[in-house]
Amino acid sequence: MTKDQKLRILVGTRKGTYVVEGNARRKTWQVAPVAHAGNEVYHVVADPRHPGDLYAAVNDIFFGPTVQRSRNGGKTWKEVATPLLPERKARKFEMDPVNPSTAVPRVINNLWHIEPGHPSEPDTLYLGADPHLLFRSPDLGGSWEPIDSINQHPAKKDWAPGFGGACLHTILVDPRDPRRLYIGLSAVGTFRSEDAGASWTPTNRGVLTPFLPEKNPETGQCVHHVAIDTADPDTFYRQDHGGMYVSHDRMARWTRIGKPLGDDFGFAVASPPSAPGRAYFVRLSGRARVTGEGHFQVQEWNDETRQWRKLLSPKAFPGHFGVQREGIATDALDPPGIYVGTTTGQLFFSPNAGKTWGKLPFQFPAIHSVSISNPTRS
Repeated sequence: MTKDQKLRILVGTRKGTYVVEGNARRKTWQVAPVAHAGNEVYHVVADPRHPGDLYAAVNDIFFGPTVQRSRNGGKTWKEVATPLLPERKARKFEMDPVNPSTAVPRVINNLWHIEPGHPSEPDTLYLGADPHLLFRSPDLGGSWEPIDSINQHPAKKDWAPGFGGACLHTILVDPRDPRRLYIGLSAVGTFRSEDAGASWTPTNRGVLTPFLPEKNPETGQCVHHVAIDTADPDTFYRQDHGGMYVSHDRMARWTRIGKPLGDDFGFAVASPPSAPGRAYFVRLSGRARVTGEGHFQVQEWNDETRQWRKLLSPKAFPGHFGVQREGIATDALDPPGIYVGTTTGQLFFSPNAGKTWGKLPFQFPAIHSVSISNPTRS
């Protein structure tokens, strides 16, 4: 990253989308005017295949969800196509309150996650939605096709929602193979596809379900978020309702790693491309859903040494902070930057893999998601 390049932090909040530009040293930040003001923005993401292209999952309480795109780094936005549940494919129907004798298709409640496809498929996007829905676009959001192997899954009638709803919130594409996909659903668990979504295999072996009578079912886990280790794409880090986990075999089996921390509940996890074998978690109190040590804290997992490291002093940022599932991100620089947004609107950051920390001098609305764009020319 040179001096004339900018790093963008993309922030989705309860009241709109914010784009924050930083300089090469990641010490000076400028917050652009809000977009989608007043709307719930669950996820904002950059498309690395098309520098300058951003996508936002915007949920309007009055007009419903929309997919929004910017072609200029967030300066202007335009709605692209938003998927609907076709009547012929709807499995369940709600009654029309005006005419109770008429059945209407169940609508999409919220859009949760937008994922750019593999570099070899430059026009492909994936979209996760509530209730437990997955879509693919072959034309950068111009149209969407439902992935019925999930949307019409034979076991779907038994899938329960998480506290945040029946959300499909995690979509990962193997960087080596565009046909290998991973998804996470609350409160269902994770699945892997080896055939571009034509079929799916549950991948929850080893993950505890403390809230169910059966503690190790095939599905029913409340996965909160999953991060891939891009340096070793067979390795994944998972934050679950039932703890923190790692898998080294494409999610075939998970090993719990968070027990040394005590309460290893939380929502957010990220793994930086420039630091293989490292994962960053924000541990929360399982009951209160806020940082339980009386201050803001991020935990670093070293997969090689199998050890944890606390990154902040108790005196750094005292208080109780909530962090949602998309609330942590890392950049691709070396050393990696770490960025964490809170439900009370603070955006904490470290430019050097957790060695030092700062807080952006801007009060955001409650933060739903944080992601990082590629460095671009100013």
